Amino acid sequence: MKLQRKTRRALALGALAVSGALAITACGSDNNSGKDSNGGSSSAAAAPGAAKCDSAKGQLQASGSSAQKNAIDAWVKQYSQDCKDVQINYNPTGSGAGITAFLQGQTAFAGSDSPLKPEEVAQSKKVCSGGQAIDLPMVGGPIAIGFNVPGVDSLTLDPATLAKIFNGKITNWNDAAIKKLNPSAKLPDLKIQAFHRSDESGTTDNFTKYLIATAKSDWPYSGGKAWQAKGGQSAQGSSGLAQQVKQTAGAISYFELSYAADGIKTVDLKTGAATPAKATVENATKAIASAQVVGTGQDMALKLNYEPKEDGAYPLTLVTYEIACDKGNKADTLPAVKSFLSYIASEDGQKQLTGASYAPIPDAIITKVRSTISGLS
Repeated sequence: MKLQRKTRRALALGALAVSGALAITACGSDNNSGKDSNGGSSSAAAAPGAAKCDSAKGQLQASGSSAQKNAIDAWVKQYSQDCKDVQINYNPTGSGAGITAFLQGQTAFAGSDSPLKPEEVAQSKKVCSGGQAIDLPMVGGPIAIGFNVPGVDSLTLDPATLAKIFNGKITNWNDAAIKKLNPSAKLPDLKIQAFHRSDESGTTDNFTKYLIATAKSDWPYSGGKAWQAKGGQSAQGSSGLAQQVKQTAGAISYFELSYAADGIKTVDLKTGAATPAKATVENATKAIASAQVVGTGQDMALKLNYEPKEDGAYPLTLVTYEIACDKGNKADTLPAVKSFLSYIASEDGQKQLTGASYAPIPDAIITKVRSTISGLS
């Protein structure tokens, strides 16, 4: 009996050792292509910059950009398969609310579709002990202009016409300006229902930055996360806008391409190129590649090019940043923050984006992001 008990105990310890080794190996991989003979991930197959679980554990609270929600969902699903001791809780409250929560010390990181303002960086020094908040560009993609016009499957608009629609100057779908851009379309005598965000949003900020840069005379506003034009209708979050477009005849609105996946038609934008640019991941990547890093120190804030010269480049794009402390992160969440952010910036993490209708950050930029994340403290 004693021998049997010793044998069972030895077998149990051996099983624990093997399962522990497999768990560590799995956490160190950022893809599922390299499997060893035991079914675990081979460390040799892990791509450079792959996220590692290391000592990461516990719950990670984050909030902000609704634009990146579908990307976050895809990342969390993959990351959680490996790092089972970490629970990511991301609340898509909108960029403005996300930054506010972060600056109040309520979250470990925030998502924002616009870089931090100088006053927000100054305020962050209260929650980032000995450091400050920085912008880490992580998600790219087109801001699609979704429309619901019965009988119209394809629609082209230029910046001036788009600005006049959302500024209440063009109010009917058979307007002469829209007809001129779409001579073969059967445009109905139907009132335009233009929807904008009711909450503060980086998507609104980026959409209006595009209008300011390309149609300033028709968009006489300063821009920002809050909608400034008069009139129109509103809805909460990108999902709310997409739902309104889907169910309202005559509707038009702006949201990330991933929210148009459920059968919503999107506008082609007339640019300086010979052919109007379509809202696709590939065309957004072309435009983002011409962005400039304007942040200082460890900050990676970008200045987007809203008038790219490359044929096919879709100019109405946004970049979502993860906002985190460069120094002074809380000790109990720092391992999980670095582990998760490292994963989503990794080669495998960025590959997850295209399947969710987002654009990966260009290599030259994401390489610097990975280096910055490794130095968070």
